[in-house]
Amino acid sequence: MPETSMLKKAVVRHSPSTGADKPDVWGIYEPDTGSIQYICADPATKKAALIDVVRNFDPASFATGTDSIDQVLDLVKKNGLVVDRILDTHPHADHVMASTLLKARTGTPNGIGEKVRDIAQLWRDIYNMPDSFDPEADFDHLFADGDQFALGNLTVQVMLSAGHTLGSVTYLCGNAAFVHDTFMQPDSGTARADFPGGSAADLWESLQAILALPADTRLFVGHDYGAAGRDAPEWEATVAEHKAHNIHVRDGTSRADYIKTRQDRDATLPLPQRMLAALQINLRAGQLPLPEGDGAAYLKIPVNKF
Repeated sequence: MPETSMLKKAVVRHSPSTGADKPDVWGIYEPDTGSIQYICADPATKKAALIDVVRNFDPASFATGTDSIDQVLDLVKKNGLVVDRILDTHPHADHVMASTLLKARTGTPNGIGEKVRDIAQLWRDIYNMPDSFDPEADFDHLFADGDQFALGNLTVQVMLSAGHTLGSVTYLCGNAAFVHDTFMQPDSGTARADFPGGSAADLWESLQAILALPADTRLFVGHDYGAAGRDAPEWEATVAEHKAHNIHVRDGTSRADYIKTRQDRDATLPLPQRMLAALQINLRAGQLPLPEGDGAAYLKIPVNKF
């Protein structure tokens, strides 16, 4: 990848509101992990939700940083917004979440899907840490499928979108849907479904539910790594565009063909570089383990389990 590639830069784009019931959306691309962080705001009240914000993490040194958090909060301030919600779509495997740090800096409650309880139990077993992870304590809101909440004058609906994980959720606000690790951009297809608790069959059902939204719904994806002939990050496309052009689930694709394509593709993918560290932090809402006697925090990493 050339050094001038936009995939190496922290790109920011604004997708403006087109009506009173439609949010302003800013996407903030984090180049180290290919993650897109979002600000979703009511144009009338300026109340905003921060979605899937990244806490920087160096997988070589295990050092953490706040450059991405600072960038997002600077953008909030620049646009006169008021943070009203801190949201994550799932416990991420490829980046460390910023939830707890954002809560401390803004005084705003945080939330995630309620099935994080099941994900926590799964990973307690993998890490052999039976007394670890307490989502009820670390998140203010654990959302169920169909839950709704206000964002200023707008309403946000929660949709269970399992497959990538067993408890991933989509946040639907007006004509904007934050669909995380379900869809990629149309030229890249869909997200992987081979992590513990994942399922290509469940992901197919989640994708179909999202494609049943109105054709002009803006779908904002969780990651972009570029594609053949494209070295700039993209993260927005409509339902209609995915139906017409998504290389994995365009109109006419069968469930069986999709599941085979997804499973064959997943079998070639390496484990994400940050996964075993990130999940141990993210299941604490982005908090590091408590410091030990020397003042440092330590992670427990399983050997030969993957």
